[in-house]
Amino acid sequence: MILYPAIDLKDGQAVRLVHGDMDRSTVFNDDPAAQAQEFVDAGCTWLHLVDLNGAFAGTPVNAAPVEAILKQCKVPAQLGGGIRDMATIEAWLDKGLARVILGTIAVEKPDLVREAARAFPNQVAVGIDARNGRVATKGWATETDVMVTDLAKSFEDAGVAAIIYTDIMRDGAMGGPNIDATADLARAVNIPVIASGGVSSLADLTALKSTGVISGAISGRALYDGAIDLKAALEALRD
Repeated sequence: MILYPAIDLKDGQAVRLVHGDMDRSTVFNDDPAAQAQEFVDAGCTWLHLVDLNGAFAGTPVNAAPVEAILKQCKVPAQLGGGIRDMATIEAWLDKGLARVILGTIAVEKPDLVREAARAFPNQVAVGIDARNGRVATKGWATETDVMVTDLAKSFEDAGVAAIIYTDIMRDGAMGGPNIDATADLARAVNIPVIASGGVSSLADLTALKSTGVISGAISGRALYDGAIDLKAALEALRD
């Protein structure tokens, strides 16, 4: 199982939110590229980047720090937030991004997701952010009537590289991930599922791994706070 350290970008800084609330952010590093390099130096093989401002604006906002990370760090990175058309998808992949994460448009323009997945094999992931089992979009500000599993199943034949499942009420709260819901989703589809939201201890990571069906886990605040020892976690997940 791959551990993806999260770098959430707001106003050019690496921050963490609580429950996706932009007004409840903590700045952890004002140099996101340096933060990313710390994760790489510790042994991380992927980076998970989120343009928080972009998610609300519907267009990339934190392009400069993302580009700095891509230039400095020699491991693959995935990015979500404000990526809602083919031109933006192509532009990011041309700049060296390994994978784009499409969230809002997975609900609003599913055909665009399928088109992107065909055009860029293994470089398009679907981000499914949920509150009480229902998908939320536009930086989690809009709750829909779409159920998580229904949305995921609709992309089974699309060739997407992964589904990133976030339980919004767990995100940034250090209360543990929704292991059961994530595992249920992973069993319901043939697309690799990455867990996000609330991953706050080594025990959380080993519990996710022990399901045998979850391909990766994203953690942010716990890595910054030191609640998860990154090198110990990477070693445990390798075993």
